[in-house]
Amino acid sequence: MKRVFLIVLDSFGIGGAPDAAEYGDEGSDTLAAVARSPSLRVPNMARLGLFNIEGVACGPREARPAGAFARMREASKGKDTTIGHWEIAGIYSPKPLPTYPHGFPEAVIREFEQKAGRKVLCNKPYSGTDVIRDYGREHEKTGALIVYTSADSVFQIAAHESVVPLEELYRCCEVARAMLTGEHGVGRVIARPFTGAYPNYTRTTNRHDFSLTPPGETVLDGLKQAGRDVIAVGKINDIFAGRGVTESTRTKGNAEGIERTVGLTKKGFEGLCFVNLVDFDMLYGHRNDVDGYARALTYFDENLPRILAGLRKDDLLMITADHGCDPSTPSTDHSRECTPWLIAGDKVRPGTDLGTRPTFSDIAATISDYLNAPCRISGESQLHRFLK
Repeated sequence: MKRVFLIVLDSFGIGGAPDAAEYGDEGSDTLAAVARSPSLRVPNMARLGLFNIEGVACGPREARPAGAFARMREASKGKDTTIGHWEIAGIYSPKPLPTYPHGFPEAVIREFEQKAGRKVLCNKPYSGTDVIRDYGREHEKTGALIVYTSADSVFQIAAHESVVPLEELYRCCEVARAMLTGEHGVGRVIARPFTGAYPNYTRTTNRHDFSLTPPGETVLDGLKQAGRDVIAVGKINDIFAGRGVTESTRTKGNAEGIERTVGLTKKGFEGLCFVNLVDFDMLYGHRNDVDGYARALTYFDENLPRILAGLRKDDLLMITADHGCDPSTPSTDHSRECTPWLIAGDKVRPGTDLGTRPTFSDIAATISDYLNAPCRISGESQLHRFLK
């Protein structure tokens, strides 16, 4: 009964992407930024080898790391959640998903209004908290939907829960998702509900992502076809549009995601538990909150021993990220960075330095190899290098 627990610390970059300048992110380093905060304490990840990773120049190096570790470079073109997770799962994306730095074309907005049956406000790149502050009152008066985007490939729809009930907001998102294919195939349509009264609006935890279907086979598909379990925690099911998932559970933040993961270590299954912890990105990276990001990492690290304690002798724990989001830069957008790959478990040869890997997809190939579920994916398995 082999199991792999793959945890994505959403946006936990470690700097050093060789093409960062092409994305306007030269010098971005999420780990280095939060390492300067007095709130950061991550002795358990350090023990696994976090600060021993090639290219990491901050933090205390471990004399005898307990895990295997690597620096992961993204081969795909992009720095967003969708492409990052797809590459982790074995898909190389040679073209970036479309972005809209000046808002969506008028024809797209008019078609959406006609099909959704509601008018649109904003249609600009915007911070999620700023947009509801600036357009919330007009939305409450008119019932028009607040549509906005960011540097990522996203079509976001914000609405007050007392003005547009959740079911109606989700329906409008489904309308947009059905429309936005081909040339305008954004990675995600995102429902962004909020509550409260101006100027103290608050985004709720009822966010829901409607993702583009992966364009090729992923390790999730291969595992499912081989009869293995694929348990999705957090927004993983949304990111992969449900494909390849055998069981899923949504969460309302890191704390719930961690508790779900601890609970799943006690469950009998064979296959993959794929977890996304989104608060690092959503609550701290995008809001340039260095200390908040550091506290969130500290909280995860404090709970990491609980996850490790639940591992069985044939289990592997992998910790990685999908992109960066350096909270210390003027930008509030994702950053093109390398990511960590920490591997722990009784089967792991301690202190194995896997160097710098050329693609996130080595993670998928390694999982496929370990769980004996061959599939047509990118990447090269590193299992032979760290398995005892």
